[in-house]
Amino acid sequence: MEKFEVHILGCGSALPTTRHHATSQVIDLRDKLYMIDCGESAQSQYRKAGLSFARLGHIFISHLHGDHCFGLMGLISTFGLLGRTATLHIHAFPELETLMRPWLDYFCAGMTYEVEFHPFAHGCTDIIYEDRSVSVQAFPLSHRVPCSGFVFQEKPTAAHIRRDMIECFEIPFSQINRIKNGEDYVTPDGKVIPNSRLTTPADTPRKYVYCSDTRFNPNNVQYTRNADLLFHEATFAEEHAARAEQTCHSTARQAAEMAQRSAAKRLLIGHYSARYTDERILLDEARQVFEQTLLAEEGKCYKL
Repeated sequence: MEKFEVHILGCGSALPTTRHHATSQVIDLRDKLYMIDCGESAQSQYRKAGLSFARLGHIFISHLHGDHCFGLMGLISTFGLLGRTATLHIHAFPELETLMRPWLDYFCAGMTYEVEFHPFAHGCTDIIYEDRSVSVQAFPLSHRVPCSGFVFQEKPTAAHIRRDMIECFEIPFSQINRIKNGEDYVTPDGKVIPNSRLTTPADTPRKYVYCSDTRFNPNNVQYTRNADLLFHEATFAEEHAARAEQTCHSTARQAAEMAQRSAAKRLLIGHYSARYTDERILLDEARQVFEQTLLAEEGKCYKL
């Protein structure tokens, strides 16, 4: 099975603390890197994680609150200092480019690479990016400002060819990809070997869903359903449910209810309020509803 990992660079909320960094994650899928949100300290956390700057090509910004995008200018500037030449693609609401262009023109004039913005509309439910490895769908969240979740859906892979069959029929290398993609093999003497005998089924495509700042919204189950890993903000414990509703955030219990309704395999909670010095209260609360809950931790990698 090919690599599909989520690296947590920051999992705190808006108020800075000495315990957590602002929100940022990096998905490593088949050795391509995709960043989701870019809060302050994202680039230093990126270095600590040992991730390659050269392999990061796309950044997805969920919304225009500072704790989700204030790290962008520093990261873009650092890429310039490193002599990057590949275009950096930023997927966000159109207002982000309007805000950032004057800063880019002033601080990043003469850079060795281009920053290309790919705007998508408020309330968008379309696929906003895809390549041979993944498709990324946006969907609306319920927050104080326009906010988007993201579905990272892995593209199907080819079937696995059996090594013993390669040796048994002396299958030439030139035929292997054809067999992986469903063709039978015809031996030099004309005998047809059915594909079902030569291969084992491909791995089931995996799905990662990211729900940043949002109040509890069961209507979004249509996007989160059957996630292999669901990240859902859990800013507050249930005792602060009124505060969660007021600020358009979720409690840990509500995050767990979303995972349960979605039939997710695992739930990863984060975006912790600065009021909690021990997030286990959030973990315990979520696990009462959905046992397969994990706490997001800076520097940790979660494999799908």
